[in-house]
Amino acid sequence: MSRRSRCRSAAASAAVELAATGLARVIPVPELAVIGGGQLARMMQQPAIALGIDIRLLAEGPDVSAAQVIVDHEVGDYTDLEALRRIAAGADAVTFDHEHVPPAHLRALQDEGVACRPGPQALIYAQDKGDMRLKLDELGVPGPRFRIVEPDAEAPDRLRSFGDEIGWPFIVKTTRGGYDGKGVWRVDAVHDLDDPLSVVRERGARLLAEELVPFTRELSAQIARRPSGDTVSYPVVESRQSDGICVEAIAPAPGLDDELAEAASRIALTVAEGLDVVGMLAVELFETEDGRVLVNEFAMRPHNTGHWSIDGALTSQFENHLRAVLDLPLGSPRPRQPWTVMVNVLGGSVTDLRAQRAIALAAEPDVKIHLYGKSVKPGRKVGHVTAVGDDLDDVLARARRSAAVLTDGGEQ
Repeated sequence: MSRRSRCRSAAASAAVELAATGLARVIPVPELAVIGGGQLARMMQQPAIALGIDIRLLAEGPDVSAAQVIVDHEVGDYTDLEALRRIAAGADAVTFDHEHVPPAHLRALQDEGVACRPGPQALIYAQDKGDMRLKLDELGVPGPRFRIVEPDAEAPDRLRSFGDEIGWPFIVKTTRGGYDGKGVWRVDAVHDLDDPLSVVRERGARLLAEELVPFTRELSAQIARRPSGDTVSYPVVESRQSDGICVEAIAPAPGLDDELAEAASRIALTVAEGLDVVGMLAVELFETEDGRVLVNEFAMRPHNTGHWSIDGALTSQFENHLRAVLDLPLGSPRPRQPWTVMVNVLGGSVTDLRAQRAIALAAEPDVKIHLYGKSVKPGRKVGHVTAVGDDLDDVLARARRSAAVLTDGGEQ
């Protein structure tokens, strides 16, 4: 018997015992199936407890991040339709820790009456960056100039001609599977095409070539949307990157022009409505040197740039994601303090995070620490910290000090 089955058997036995005493009442509890056991699913559990929502989880392994805190979990493969059917059986809705579930499987679940949120008609654009660019063009959403390059003998010529037309250097991405800087190349000259073209040869991957945007900073606009179309928008945040990985998020984005902030939020709303997204949507944007915002990428789930909201907003992105996918009224995204800073904890020289946690709490007792239950590997996201306050320099300094203690003992 699986751990999930034992859990349900225990709950059923308890209900029988209560019924025998005459004290039992039937109280329906919303049930949400979550596919994927990473830290995003892990951080859904806390608001689920507060809201009285039962989460059942399809996890990649017994010890992955979310499986450590969600008792009702089953280990299975998200590409296995039968595993998806088992975890979705009887649930009020199904949602995701990642966007990689095969769309055909989700359409099969929908045909069987399962509410997948977001649905396959939306997720296909989060799964393939080429399809995403074509759809954004159709919606009139601003983005960099691009070209989709099919994996055939003409791929090298198409990439070279793109560079000749829009200028070198430019960016090349795999349309599927890349994240945190993986599957992304800056191409300064023809010889730099060797790495992306090797992916074409080895995996038959389609490529997306994009102009290199001269931007001043990266922004993120987040929106929560219910099936009915009701939405709430979070403050636009500044996202700071290193080697393609988000290292900090500042809410709200310092010094952002009101009109530009409104434009970023309108873009997020256009994407959410145009793709019929249900749940959280994060749209990553470039703020350009000439005062525009262009869409880089988006994610249809809670997002790293929204982790600040756990401690910094009246309603976190995780709570509003649960509310949205279960079609519950949405909560206010208003900030609790003038400034919130989230700093990611990346794997460094500290290997015992639990022991180091006490040192970090002593060093910065007002900074909130969130650990993901992951083993430490260089550069891996193993947690994040959040500081709030009314002085941005102080908030930044406290968050950075706390993260540094957890990363390398404070030697940064």
